[in-house]
Amino acid sequence: MNTKTTLAAALASMLAMAASMPTAATATAPAKAPALHVQEHGGAGRPLILVPGLGGGAWVWAGLLPHLQAHHQVYVVTLPGFDGTAAPAGGNFTQQAEDALADLIRTRHLAKPVLVGHSLGGTVSLKLASDHPELVGGVVAVDGLPVFPGTENLPAEQRPAMAAAMQARMQGLTPAQFEAQQVGFMQSMGVLDPAQAERYGKRNAASDPKVVAQYMAEDLALDFRDALAHANVPLLEISPYNPPDFASGPHAMSEQQKADYYRSLLAKAPQVKVVSIAPARHFVMFDQKEKLEVALDDFMARLPSPAPEH
Repeated sequence: MNTKTTLAAALASMLAMAASMPTAATATAPAKAPALHVQEHGGAGRPLILVPGLGGGAWVWAGLLPHLQAHHQVYVVTLPGFDGTAAPAGGNFTQQAEDALADLIRTRHLAKPVLVGHSLGGTVSLKLASDHPELVGGVVAVDGLPVFPGTENLPAEQRPAMAAAMQARMQGLTPAQFEAQQVGFMQSMGVLDPAQAERYGKRNAASDPKVVAQYMAEDLALDFRDALAHANVPLLEISPYNPPDFASGPHAMSEQQKADYYRSLLAKAPQVKVVSIAPARHFVMFDQKEKLEVALDDFMARLPSPAPEH
């Protein structure tokens, strides 16, 4: 089985739609994003910055906080436009999020913090490590990658059309349709517990659909695998795996095959480790909190101490 081919097939219909669907206008002029919404917890130890994913807020990390803040200074951020926060005024939202994280590190004088990002938050964290490795001590990406899975073989010139098609589809949703989409994603791919899927899907739907659509389009357009060569810091990728989801059909693969596939997308990174956590879906912190805590503790224990500032 060619794992890359089977995953790419999942997005084939999106590519076919790109030529026929209306293109949503996106602002390209430089714009300063609203400040990150930041919650600070703990007060001692290596600083951690927790970055939720698409549509998520600080609530995504609530279950992990008691464990992490016992030994770390923890900053939980919400990206602009998510979970009721002010949306960016224009420009590239993802780049602004990366810049805002860099500003947080600089203005608070954080010594080599570790970024722990989920999904889009993991992608932004990996990009920050690629662009500014001097600012970070390491990155844990929880199911977040430098290229959207299944699009790694897509020619660069086709990415904008695919992203625009996705954005147009999402921006056309009514609030009720957007909520149904978020709940449906949680039920099919997000979490194992159906009751949690309903609850967390509705929480995600509190974010602005148009903002979510633009972040999603930008994520689909990204491919910075080559730039990972500059991310010369320890990286940990968490690969969730739920056996029934991959038992048959075009996405059939073993747990090892999925981890190896993720490893191939991160191959340019000098210091990367992929850890599979099962049974779990995309929101690993809800499905396997204790296993994720163990993986985080092990990663943190192996990091070199930051050099003292002079």
